[in-house]
Amino acid sequence: MKTALSVSLIFLFHIFAPEARAQQTQSATTPPAPAAQTPTQKNIEAYLRHLYAFGPDVLLLVGAPKETAIDGLLETTINLTIGENKETVKFYVSKDGKSLFRGEMSDMTKDPLAESRSQIQMKDAPSLGDPKAAVTLVEYSDFECPVCRNLHDVLRDNILPKYSGKVRVVFKDFPIEQLHPWARTAAIAGRCVYQQNPTAFWKMYDFIYDNQEIISAANAWTKMLDYAGQSGLQAETFKACMASPEAGEAVNASRANGQLLDVNSTPTVFVNGRRIVGADAHILEQYINYELDQLKPGKTADKK
Repeated sequence: MKTALSVSLIFLFHIFAPEARAQQTQSATTPPAPAAQTPTQKNIEAYLRHLYAFGPDVLLLVGAPKETAIDGLLETTINLTIGENKETVKFYVSKDGKSLFRGEMSDMTKDPLAESRSQIQMKDAPSLGDPKAAVTLVEYSDFECPVCRNLHDVLRDNILPKYSGKVRVVFKDFPIEQLHPWARTAAIAGRCVYQQNPTAFWKMYDFIYDNQEIISAANAWTKMLDYAGQSGLQAETFKACMASPEAGEAVNASRANGQLLDVNSTPTVFVNGRRIVGADAHILEQYINYELDQLKPGKTADKK
């Protein structure tokens, strides 16, 4: 049933600002040329240009407003291009065109984490810990990303020892090639190690992050071969895998799965479906402890 909604404030939190704690990808797609704008679209563009002092060098395209499940509320997208940086942001606007806000619409009759959990693809992904653990932590990471290295250290030195048997970690490749020239090579190497010996993947995972500072685009292939050997891999089989398309296709599929979940920064972590961007150990523990607390006798989560 549609619900009337009165919108009187404009909420614009950190619009178009880069994430401070994570590495962001940039869209390579240029927004299509707009059709003739409605008065509402023109008003939105004029308002945002005035608010953020966007001059003619900034391309700002306001999408055609669409109906939502809420009476009196329309949805639109803002495509912003500043130099080589591109962002697409969802906004809501009242039908009378007088009120605008940014945020996520939530249906409180449904489990807010169910959709994320259903979209995360964990088949054929490296996994560490008890498959029946109460908490599954899925990380979308880039081997060259410094914040991902911080997450690696937090997981290895803190989370996994502290929550042994209670937390399982699943790794998903999300190389950001625009920022990190050797990230894809490392991701393919990780897949080749996993295909040859799933357990050895986590040795490779440690080798790459522990030595991140000495790996470069120029030496990445040699380093990956070295680390694969130290992880107990058969060298010729590993080389053949690195040269074949299958490992690259697996990396592409992992990245596409992240994009389905609106992942655009690394690391992005899902704790039983609950999203965290960055490597904040306190938030990770907060989410893990919350999930474990729901398992206590007489305790039930307040969700539909």
